[in-house]
Amino acid sequence: MSTAPAHRVHHLNLYRQYFDLVASGTKTIEVRVKYPHLENLTAGDRIEFRIKDTEERCEVEVLRVAEYATFEALLDGEGPEKVNPSASRQQQLENIRAIYGPEKEALGALAIEIKLI
Repeated sequence: MSTAPAHRVHHLNLYRQYFDLVASGTKTIEVRVKYPHLENLTAGDRIEFRIKDTEERCEVEVLRVAEYATFEALLDGEGPEKVNPSASRQQQLENIRAIYGPEKEALGALAIEIKLI
């Protein structure tokens, strides 16, 4: 008798505008900085996204994780419509850099392909 390995669940916060896009299934690429706690994120893992200080949650499956040197390279490589279908590439770049400063971007950018569960 074999048992499938249990998937890991990561808990991450999202701003309302991005949470709504994930929860509706229209956002399929989540952008994160390559922080040490995300280094072991891999296909098959799950992420429980939540809006800070609320009970709102949604869970996704990680399909793929790709690493990029910059947010600009990530948007070009993945396609901005997958990151945020409601904003232009330039607006997305400005929004991402408003969240993560240059010192964070220098750590590397992760494109996390997700599927709503």
